[in-house]
Amino acid sequence: QVQLVESGGGLVQVGGSLTLSCAASGRTFSSYSMGWFRQAPGKEREFVAAINSSGGNTYYADSVKGRFTISRDNAKNTVYLQMNSLKPEDTAVYYCAATRGLYINHHLYDYWGQGTQVTVSS
Repeated sequence: QVQLVESGGGLVQVGGSLTLSCAASGRTFSSYSMGWFRQAPGKEREFVAAINSSGGNTYYADSVKGRFTISRDNAKNTVYLQMNSLKPEDTAVYYCAATRGLYINHHLYDYWGQGTQVTVSS
């Protein structure tokens, strides 16, 4: 069982930056791949980024490639999402999730956080 708690969301202007954190409970965090997803009102949940259990492999949605960076600190049971050059279309609730594989399909993730709101204003 893994419990996930996101933090770091907020209101930021276009072009600004935010860093999201996702703290995990449990001693097995380092065995899970982690993903970040987002969901805007009226839209489906979409993949943002994923990182494998060791942190050696990362994947990004084309829409965030070059602007967002996913990383993890297994000693702190935490995964991060550094977001730069934010755009209004990045506005969404951001969720972190854990899975045993490494997937972009949110249906294949086993554990989810409650989400944190990111709003990018113009």
